[in-house]
Amino acid sequence: MSGKVLEFERPIVELESKIRELKTLSGSVDMAGEIARLEEKAAVLQKERFAALTPWEQLQLAKHPDRPYTLDYIGELLTDFVELRGDRLFGDDPAIVAGLARFGDEPIVVMGQQKGRNTKENLYRNFGMARPEGYRKAQRLMRMAEQFGLSVLCFIDTAGAYPGIDAEERGQAEAIATCLELMAGLKVPTISVVIGEGGSGGALAIGVTDRILMLEHSVYSVISPRGCASILWKDADAERTAAEQLRMTAQDLVSLGVCDEIVREAPGGAHRGLTTTAQALQVALRRHFDELRALSCEARRDQRYAKFRRIGHLETVTQAQA
Repeated sequence: MSGKVLEFERPIVELESKIRELKTLSGSVDMAGEIARLEEKAAVLQKERFAALTPWEQLQLAKHPDRPYTLDYIGELLTDFVELRGDRLFGDDPAIVAGLARFGDEPIVVMGQQKGRNTKENLYRNFGMARPEGYRKAQRLMRMAEQFGLSVLCFIDTAGAYPGIDAEERGQAEAIATCLELMAGLKVPTISVVIGEGGSGGALAIGVTDRILMLEHSVYSVISPRGCASILWKDADAERTAAEQLRMTAQDLVSLGVCDEIVREAPGGAHRGLTTTAQALQVALRRHFDELRALSCEARRDQRYAKFRRIGHLETVTQAQA
């Protein structure tokens, strides 16, 4: 754990630190009343503060270095996970982990972007930014899921696909486009969950699913705020402005019809309660998978098609209006 404290968390963390100090003294002095008062104050402060987070603060939470990653949720939600590597064309991409597992009694295919906890891990995982072989590995497992009738669960957590020259040389755009096409036509139930930051086509590549869920403090956007700031304002420091205007929070995306459900995180964010967050996610996943399995293959695909056709809003401006 990095122990990083965001600025808006600081008053809460300081209160909690004081409570811990009082608890160490409670053996010699009766501090029960004061501790209870401070615990109640901390809970109220946390609830009020986290109910009024700005998009910029939501983005900071989504990118928090202690936030749980794909492998953390796999460990909490699934059993018998067997990782499958390689795209059978070039090599393996550790930025995407994928394999077979069980969700309850049901065998499923699971995949997701994976970041690292330190410099060494981040270099190995390429900061969760996948190259073409990562997306072709995802395609391989999608086809396997189709062949054996297995549901697909995707965890989205990336700033975007890797934009390096080597990725472009090996067909980054084609790999992402093929993922989109393949996912759109899958006959099996598919669910994606945005667990941190979902940016650009690198996130969408494993997000064309029957249902899209978002954790309470995750973000999902056509481009990362930093990328947007660099393009529109030619200034990466305008990231805060971009975050405010992109409408990328879970609450925004539910209102826009992109996200199907917001999954509540543990108080203070998923990084402060992985098990609590995973339990809420498990309930939501079980309900959505049950609903999807009750539909025929044709009905699922028709609903998926209709869902993505509804996304976006086009206004026609007449010459007189202009």
